[in-house]
Amino acid sequence: MANPYQTWKDINPAFPATKIEVLGPPPTSGTRDAFAELVLEGGCKTFAWIKAIKKKNKSQYKTICHSVREDHAYIEAGENDNLIVQKLATNPDAFGVFGFSFLDQNSDKLQGSKVDGMEPSFDAIADGSYPVSRPLFFYVKNAHVGKVPGMMEYLTEFTSEDAMGEEGYLTDKGLIPLTSEKLESVRKNVLELTPLEL
Repeated sequence: MANPYQTWKDINPAFPATKIEVLGPPPTSGTRDAFAELVLEGGCKTFAWIKAIKKKNKSQYKTICHSVREDHAYIEAGENDNLIVQKLATNPDAFGVFGFSFLDQNSDKLQGSKVDGMEPSFDAIADGSYPVSRPLFFYVKNAHVGKVPGMMEYLTEFTSEDAMGEEGYLTDKGLIPLTSEKLESVRKNVLELTPLEL
């Protein structure tokens, strides 16, 4: 189905008649997965006919809702978020889809987009109030602890203050740390090998 919206004004008359251009990651990117899940599916849920497809055919629903337009309004800029940042700096009319750490590192050049009235900020992402953010989970099979060498040491390291803490090296990689209370709870559950409750 051809997308009739060529300018932002086509979407909302209050917007400028500027050509729609969105720079983002390819389908192989985790950021693209998050964008599809949190933004594209959110848009799909506003159409009753698409919601009805989800009940009948989840594969078709995902194909529809995780696809981006192919008329060059969405431009795959590769896995390198720095490239998106550079292109946005030269084209102030474009939008970009990339991880928060790149926005944070380039806040002198770029402005984040509000979603449902919320600005992308460290605190809004940490507390879950920015709707285009999600937590990162990793899972360990308890049966492997004691059998796979180093498994318990890995769990201890991954949940340490040096890794997951506010100044931990995972923060340097762009992850937003948990609050100290939540981190303590996660650490306790992990180190006590508490099974997940479904």
